[in-house]
Amino acid sequence: MDVKTEVVIALRRILRVAEVDSRRVARLTGLSTSQLLVLRFIEREPGATVGQIAEALTLRQATVTALLDRLEERGLVRRHRKASDRRMVEVHLADDGKRLLDGTPRLLQHRFVERLAALETWEQTWILAALQRVGAMLDADQLDASPILDSAEVGSDYSATPADVDDSPITEP
Repeated sequence: MDVKTEVVIALRRILRVAEVDSRRVARLTGLSTSQLLVLRFIEREPGATVGQIAEALTLRQATVTALLDRLEERGLVRRHRKASDRRMVEVHLADDGKRLLDGTPRLLQHRFVERLAALETWEQTWILAALQRVGAMLDADQLDASPILDSAEVGSDYSATPADVDDSPITEP
């Protein structure tokens, strides 16, 4: 196999593992990775505001508001105005949110970040440079993206495992 084909296969594996993990999380919890990360942040920072959540997770406030709307509809969080400043809305986990987090699987994102942090600084920098170069080659370097590995739709009934990953090369016609 030539190097170009191996690079495409490696890229495909990365895309697939993110997709498979997102679907696994959605199947087990009914939530997206983004929603779980919001819940985890609120668990660590009870009373956080939408702005604090957005900043911590590198998401837009409108995105966080939409995520919180869905989480609140499911009874997993509750929002209320601060007594000291009625303009500020605090977010807290509801009891159902706490129970859900107790049984939540470890996310691919957390496993990856832990493994990346264990590498030497030069190796982390090399990986970053290579991935930025790949992104530029795919015309993806200007896309707005949060640092969240999340690709599945919530409610998807697709259940895949790493064994389902198609490692066959993509060839041009």
